[in-house]
Amino acid sequence: MSLFNVLAFATAMFLLAITPGPGVFAIISRALASGFYSASFIVIGIVIGDIIFLLLAIFGLSAIASILGELFILVKYLGGAYLLFLGYKILRSKEKETNIKGIEELSWKKNFLTGLLITLSNPKVILFYLGFLPTFIDLQTLNIIDIFTISTIVTIVLGGVMLAYAYSASSAKNLFKNNSSKRKMNIAAGSVMITAGGILIAKA
Repeated sequence: MSLFNVLAFATAMFLLAITPGPGVFAIISRALASGFYSASFIVIGIVIGDIIFLLLAIFGLSAIASILGELFILVKYLGGAYLLFLGYKILRSKEKETNIKGIEELSWKKNFLTGLLITLSNPKVILFYLGFLPTFIDLQTLNIIDIFTISTIVTIVLGGVMLAYAYSASSAKNLFKNNSSKRKMNIAAGSVMITAGGILIAKA
């Protein structure tokens, strides 16, 4: 794989990552509600989901992806419903008297699952790896080093952009010092999460 292919893929990955979507909405919402640490596990889930689709594309398992298409609508409904539940939980949370802590933390497993479900149910990601990617990278000629290189690009570029979103949102969280402000923040965060869930269900 040439340097041009590497740069082209990295650029395409960056453009995919910065485009607002359910993943970005979920990360911002979780970072506002619970901080950077919790949001980072959503990022990990999103990156793992992308790696799964990348490997499906590389190893020519488009047929499996097509089979998964039969379950695609169900996965989208589950992912959307889960985001709606998280948004509801944020909206119903009570503000604590501390200035830094937000709502009661979800476990890292639940945050990771949120990110993974969002990616596995995102048609934009599926089209990118199984449709767009093969148009500028010859997947049949990739060797182990190429696969490692592409996977590293996905991890660094996608993870870096998502973590930047999480950090920015968690930094904004610290601007809210009183319960009234924190309540407004939770309303905003919960609304964003519910909107993301609604988008997934509406497109199912």
